[in-house]
Amino acid sequence: MSEEPNPEHEAIAWRPTPAYVERSRLRRFMESLGAESTEALQDVAAADVGAYWDRAVRDLGLKWSSPYSAPLDLSRGKAWPRWFVDGGFNWTANALDRWVEAGDGDRTALIWEGDDGEVRTYTFAALLAETERFAAALQQLGVKPGDRVGVFLPMLAETAIAVLALGRIGAIFLPMFSGFGAEAIANRLRDGEASVLICADGTRRRGQVVPMKAVADEAVALAPTVTSVVVLQHAGNTIDWADGRDVWWHDAVAAAPARPEPVTTRGDDPYMIIYTSGTTGRPKGALHVQAGFPIKAAHDLAYCFDVGPGDTIFWLTDLGWMMGPWLLSALMLGATVVMFSGTPDHPHADRLWQLVERHRVTVLGMAPTAVRLLMGKQIDWVRNRDLSSLRVLGSTGETWNPDPWLWYFREVGGSRCPVINYSGGTETGGGIVGCDVLHPQKPCVFTGPVPGMLADVVDDAGQPVRGKVGELVVREPWVGMTHGFWKDPERYEETYWSRLPGMWVHGDWAEIDEDGFWFIRGRSDDTLKVAGKRIGPAEVESAAVSYPGVQEAAAIGVPHEIKGESVIVFCVLRPEVEASPEMAQGIRQLVAAHLGSAMRPERVVIVRDLPKTRNAKIMRRVIRAAYLGLEAGDTTALENPAAVEEIASKRPVR
Repeated sequence: MSEEPNPEHEAIAWRPTPAYVERSRLRRFMESLGAESTEALQDVAAADVGAYWDRAVRDLGLKWSSPYSAPLDLSRGKAWPRWFVDGGFNWTANALDRWVEAGDGDRTALIWEGDDGEVRTYTFAALLAETERFAAALQQLGVKPGDRVGVFLPMLAETAIAVLALGRIGAIFLPMFSGFGAEAIANRLRDGEASVLICADGTRRRGQVVPMKAVADEAVALAPTVTSVVVLQHAGNTIDWADGRDVWWHDAVAAAPARPEPVTTRGDDPYMIIYTSGTTGRPKGALHVQAGFPIKAAHDLAYCFDVGPGDTIFWLTDLGWMMGPWLLSALMLGATVVMFSGTPDHPHADRLWQLVERHRVTVLGMAPTAVRLLMGKQIDWVRNRDLSSLRVLGSTGETWNPDPWLWYFREVGGSRCPVINYSGGTETGGGIVGCDVLHPQKPCVFTGPVPGMLADVVDDAGQPVRGKVGELVVREPWVGMTHGFWKDPERYEETYWSRLPGMWVHGDWAEIDEDGFWFIRGRSDDTLKVAGKRIGPAEVESAAVSYPGVQEAAAIGVPHEIKGESVIVFCVLRPEVEASPEMAQGIRQLVAAHLGSAMRPERVVIVRDLPKTRNAKIMRRVIRAAYLGLEAGDTTALENPAAVEEIASKRPVR
């Protein structure tokens, strides 16, 4: 089977209306700098990146307990910038106190919805009060500035309160995926030398109670630095109890003073260590600071997603993925944050669309993989819900294919909302490339670098390339970049700064087309090189999922005696579709028709599922390792380990 190129995949799908332009925060920021275009704004940043971020934090109206003496100090080199030198900054004062003091304490700050449909709402004043109470409880337990505290919770209101309380007292939180096993949690607690773990008794997922305290107990037994475990009573399941170590959240709050002792934090005080999985070795602990990650997140939310007071933002995420802490930074902009601890298709396939309708969500974000899951359901599930409140759609975490992008744009956004494609990483604190509400959009593209990110696409010698795939780099430091890896500065420098002098090499393949649109073509360590031709797996996967009945795909390269590498494609079919040898052959031919005969897959393997993290990233390196019988590296973030076993079972007999 072959297919003609689809003109819809290359055409402009959305253009900004006067209403979007008029309310755009980015437009107003550009005008304040005298920049007539986003290109001119980037020129401002290139001329003086410190001055750019100085103007940005002023435009965002952020509060400082003491002023900074300079926006940027590069005396230690680009890898180790000091931002907002000597400034006093606490991100929670900007997320909560700022609005209460401005008379907006009665506005809604947080809405939580549970798996069973329970809803709780907090005003800014109420959220501040709960944060202060839990901060006081932590101080009573002996938590001091700089202490590390693990947070092993689903996306609950108390999760936000815990993160805010820890930031308020200058402690450092270690976010954990709510589906982690004991060893993954223990690895992070040991590496961070955490003294406290916050967990829940259990959580509800698809109507069933999932025990969490038992997992926490097993992890703490492997992490001797942990002396206290704070347990949130959430699911009501029976748990084991360690007297002298365990304390109920509600008891700790009841025994604490009404208000904690004030703690003044500097802008460069650590606030989070978030772990990112590597291809080999132990996970890397990216260290982020008070005036780093939260400011970068607020900046990108304001200037890419156009978030501000009056918006209600929901992102389908988990605290262990950087988008969990990132989402909470919307409070710094006066927006309402929606948190959801459930699954997107339980009890019915319209669960997310119900949530949007019920809470009048204006900004909705999810990974492309979640979109591919939901578009496989009956279309009436989305069409029967009122999604008219939506103004902006967001996506990150995976590369797009055109058909899911168009479905998201048309069916969820009603062909009127821009899709803000956004890509960065745990270590970057936010986006490197993205979209905004001022530029036309084509399916799957990025309109360019996120404001203030001096990004480029270069060849192996560090020279800019256009019209072909190259390495994504950033030429100058930015607010939000990691302050190194926890206890491992050499690994940080080697990972990002050693390959091309003076450039952050992100590890993504990217491409800028003739129209100036940007594309992420996959991780550079996932690159396929067939008969001397280099291609990102996303291009192969886009061709494969355009075959009727294919829901998602993952492409890997395997050794080949003649070509160097050959392509293997793993496909998940839509629920109603039966696998057949003819289908596998059709997918092979379609990929060849799209990309050339050299890229024809050697084999197409039909599987029930692909290994993914809880934030829906497909783990291609794990697929390759399972298929070839190799060591997979760190797999602690996997949501569905059974998928690895199925792929291993498909390994060819040699």
